[in-house]
Amino acid sequence: MAIEQIKMPQLGESVTEGTISKWLVSVGDKVNKYDPLAEVMTDKVNAEVPSSFDGVIKELIAEEDGTYEVGEVILTIETEGGGSSEPQATEETSAPAKEEAPKSESKSVASTPAADAPKGGRYSPAVLKLSQEHGIDLSQVAGTGAGGRITRKDLNKIIESGNIPTADNAPKAEAPAKEEAPKQEAPKAAASKPAKAAGTNVPVVPGDEEIPVTGVRKAIAANMLKSKHEAPHGWTMMEVDVTNLVEYRNSIKGEFKKKEGFNLTFFAFFVKAVAQALKEYPQINSMWAGDKIVRKKDINLNIAVATQDALYTPVIKNADEKTIKGIAREIGELAGKVRAGKLTGADMSGGTFTVNNTGSFGSVQSMGIINHPQAAILQVESIVKRPVVMDNGMIAVRDMVNLCMSLDHRVLDGLVCGQFMQRVREILENTSKENTSVY
Repeated sequence: MAIEQIKMPQLGESVTEGTISKWLVSVGDKVNKYDPLAEVMTDKVNAEVPSSFDGVIKELIAEEDGTYEVGEVILTIETEGGGSSEPQATEETSAPAKEEAPKSESKSVASTPAADAPKGGRYSPAVLKLSQEHGIDLSQVAGTGAGGRITRKDLNKIIESGNIPTADNAPKAEAPAKEEAPKQEAPKAAASKPAKAAGTNVPVVPGDEEIPVTGVRKAIAANMLKSKHEAPHGWTMMEVDVTNLVEYRNSIKGEFKKKEGFNLTFFAFFVKAVAQALKEYPQINSMWAGDKIVRKKDINLNIAVATQDALYTPVIKNADEKTIKGIAREIGELAGKVRAGKLTGADMSGGTFTVNNTGSFGSVQSMGIINHPQAAILQVESIVKRPVVMDNGMIAVRDMVNLCMSLDHRVLDGLVCGQFMQRVREILENTSKENTSVY
């Protein structure tokens, strides 16, 4: 038999970790190649992790609701390929336990929390990072994972309790095994000196509701925090007169819905205008990569779709090559997938620029956080009727919309962003029945 590893996959560009929301298999289950093993959540997508092998589940290393970095081993599978059979492997595994049983020293080590973990070197990168951030002495932590493995969940419980085991209160290594009973009281002694709890200390009074943070919300928070910490955000806004666009869309929306079977939304016109302007100003369609700026060839637009508790950004691929009708169809299809929980990794990957329809809930001005590692995000605000002074000096009621753009100042400067916004405005203000076709 051979032991193969399944690692946390990368479920989209800029995705660095995923959360195991549910295991679909148990230890001992037989699986075929491509069978789903687990449901994984990221800030961008919910997806299933497929098996890469035929075999039997050997060990579930990752814990449900645990967050793991891309490339970190989450389970192992025993596959055919060696000379031993499965029962033989089980016997070999249990043999050391039988040999150690007579040794009192072995019993003592086994009852000391995670005493063998440092020797085995089985700490995951996520566990090591969390322990370093909070000063946790891992040799004093009792792991609840398979084989006594310390998990993120174990550390989170310790952090929440405030009783942080540090090297200062570690039990003496030279203490003999017969003194094991007094050692077990060490955690109680440590409780008299509680360490500072992680996170913000928010007072809770009767009537307050405490809502656990889900894996999706944690992933969103991590990505937003990374974007704000790494990218120096700039911001600009431009007013656009979309009176002709509104009249054109309203005049054909009924016939369009009857003919095509889906809605022709205002947002489709905005997405098309942005895609066209990005083609003319490719600097905007770029990403920061440390020692270089990567200017993307394809124009793949993320659109933001919200649910009650999360925000997803599926991608319209090659948006510059699609008609307004084609974009409208994709917007409807992707939004439907989000709300049905059927987005795939392919739906979320490859985005180069994000367009957010904040106007759908009445917003007239907002400052978006850039979808890392992209260079900018455009917020399309609500279309409202406002009095406007026309070129002839007369005042007229016009349909106006604010376009708000956040930009990564490492990649972009105000000049090119201003030119890009002016071009988007020009396209939108010239959208009319005479100038524009949705097909």
